[in-house]
Amino acid sequence: MATFLLSSMTLLGQVREVRIKNTIDDFLQPAFFFAPDAEQPVPLVVALHSWSADYRQKLHQPIQNHCVQNKWAYIHPNFRGPNRNPKATGSELAVQDVLDAVAYARTNAKVDPNRILLVGTSGGGYMSLLMAGRAPDLWAGVSAWVPISDLSAWHSECKAKGLKYYREIENSCGGAPGKSEAVDAQYRQRSPLTHLPKAKGKVRLDINAGIFDGHKGSVPVSHSLLAFNAVAHETDQLTQSEIEEFVSKAKVPKSLEEPIEDPSYGKKKPLFRRISGKARVTLFDGGHEIIPAAAIKWLSQQTK
Repeated sequence: MATFLLSSMTLLGQVREVRIKNTIDDFLQPAFFFAPDAEQPVPLVVALHSWSADYRQKLHQPIQNHCVQNKWAYIHPNFRGPNRNPKATGSELAVQDVLDAVAYARTNAKVDPNRILLVGTSGGGYMSLLMAGRAPDLWAGVSAWVPISDLSAWHSECKAKGLKYYREIENSCGGAPGKSEAVDAQYRQRSPLTHLPKAKGKVRLDINAGIFDGHKGSVPVSHSLLAFNAVAHETDQLTQSEIEEFVSKAKVPKSLEEPIEDPSYGKKKPLFRRISGKARVTLFDGGHEIIPAAAIKWLSQQTK
């Protein structure tokens, strides 16, 4: 059973910092938590920090504000902080941190079990995809923004561009891909693509990326498109040549162009969208970012 410790008294109607004991190693994980003063069960939003940040990050502040204003429960866990060591970066401990954060919220707020929602951006999008596959029966909806789906591929992409992240991946996984079978197993186990097939047909999954990411940002859109392929019906999957054109030209292939109306994206209008079963992927006119209004709109519509 999970054990919960509070750094200060948790009060209904206030965002508070809490400490949650990990049920594997007893590590006290910090998190920000909001429990509304509600008589009926409410949705719970779990927001995950980005690659180089921790639970104190303000990236998802608009989503936290939405939860406070609409009396939804909200938790922003740490899950081992920045992804630069073996205990972070999709480890078993980090996965359990997220699950224990959900358990804490369900114990300390009136949470609707049919409306447990997950959102993350960049490294948080990566962890959101991983959690969709690791706990597919838990989530009513998972919203992943500019996520990494394959650590080995991203290692190569970052190394080619001289981005620091390839060294952080090596620190997390024990070395570069190909160093040993044990190291390669770490890359596979920590990559969402390994686990996403378990989410197929179970999890309502919304994957989003700015079409210029990888050019003006650090994560090529191939990661989002391949994540979609992992949960899509075979007839809905994108071909390798289509994915390569998206990545190289930062444009929608002519054969895939079609009008999309979704005002929740504001000025960063959707350029490509495909839906298959419970999964949706959207590439919008932007870069490495989240569009909070679009995330909130989609999350608010999800229930089991």
